[in-house]
Amino acid sequence: MRVALGSDHRGFKLKNQLIDYLKQAGHEITDFGCYSEESSDYPDFAAHVCRSITKKQCDMGILVCGSGVGMSIAANKFKGIRAALCCNTEMASRARRHNNANVLCLGTDFLDDKTAIEITGNFISTQFEGGRHQRRIDKIGETESF
Repeated sequence: MRVALGSDHRGFKLKNQLIDYLKQAGHEITDFGCYSEESSDYPDFAAHVCRSITKKQCDMGILVCGSGVGMSIAANKFKGIRAALCCNTEMASRARRHNNANVLCLGTDFLDDKTAIEITGNFISTQFEGGRHQRRIDKIGETESF
C-alpha cells in the first residue's frame, strides 16, 4: 500500500516512528513533512497528504499533530477525503469498515507511541465493508458539492 504521512512539529517524532513501522510492514511511504521540530503549520502538511490521495499518488494518509483535531478539520476540507481522528484501535477499524476513511488522524498529546502504532496497524489492515455503508458514503460525497 502507498501511504502518505504528514505532521506538524508536535507530531514529528511520532510520524517518524510510524514511517519506520510502515516500512517494516512493507508499505511504500511518502513523507510530506514536517522534517524537524521547528514550529510549522499543520494545514500545509494536511494539504500535501490529501492532494496525494485525491491525485491517486497514494492510497491512504496519516496525519499527526498535538490533538489530531486540527489535522482532521483541515483534511476533511478536501473533496474525496474522509479523515478520521482515532484514539483507539476499535475506532480505527470502524472508521475503515463503516466509513471507508482514507486518512487517519492522530493526536500525540493523547496517545502513547505503542497505542498509536496499534491504531495505525488496524487502520491500514482493515477493509471497507461496503453494503449499507456505501449508501452512506455516497450521501457524504453528495454534500461535497455544496
